[in-house]
Amino acid sequence: MEIVLYLLAAALIVAGLAGTILPALPGIPMIFGGIWLVAAVDDYRHLRTGWLVVIGALGALGVVVDLVASTLGAKRVGASKLALWGAALGTLVGMFLGIAGLLLGPFVGAVLGELASGTSVLRSAHVGVGTWLGLLFGTLVKLVISFMMIGLFAFAMLV
Repeated sequence: MEIVLYLLAAALIVAGLAGTILPALPGIPMIFGGIWLVAAVDDYRHLRTGWLVVIGALGALGVVVDLVASTLGAKRVGASKLALWGAALGTLVGMFLGIAGLLLGPFVGAVLGELASGTSVLRSAHVGVGTWLGLLFGTLVKLVISFMMIGLFAFAMLV
């Protein structure tokens, strides 16, 4: 049974890595779940509470970055308040519309919000692109945090 649980944990970690790039999967929570499963099967001999708290805190940071990255991208290019709300709402709605929704939701929300504030179509598109670049940057940060979590996990298991 232990072997099956270790294989399940490995599958969670690998799928979680894919999920840091593919927006349809909750990547970081899956990675943390796999790490926690290994710790539980190992009776917390190698991965004690301190390690789990640090890895979990990194995971929480990654989730927060994921949620606010597109909004920060819009803010960076000087978006209006309506565009920031649009980007946040587009991200939220996009989560329920699959990969296309997650990729296009923040962009469309920011563009519509900027248009609603009375700016030109070109300026609104600029804000939309800034939002999308923020989303890409957030994905890169999530990927780095995911590898940090796995690296800390591996280090704790070897010590």
